[in-house]
Amino acid sequence: MAVATLISKPVSVSASASLSSSMYQPLKKKPLPAGQPREWYVSHNRRLKAMRLAIALLDSGVYHPATADNRRIRATAESIGIHPPSDTTCRMVRALIRYGR
Repeated sequence: MAVATLISKPVSVSASASLSSSMYQPLKKKPLPAGQPREWYVSHNRRLKAMRLAIALLDSGVYHPATADNRRIRATAESIGIHPPSDTTCRMVRALIRYGR
């Protein structure tokens, strides 16, 4: 039986450096749609904040919602430079970690 071998070209250091810097550029912000009630904007921004915090916690090694208490979530928010989240946002962060597994 024949076995296929994959051969890849080596990537030069300069090409890989430019590739990695272009991969992690932040997305351009678009204005939110007009005409929504105020509660929609509040919940939308709360969800965005919860996602940012959940990603930061997962990157720091917090994979279980039980280890993400309010104190740890608020410390993470301070370390990434966003305002401390409310208790509701902390619950959303734990829910995102729980359902992302």
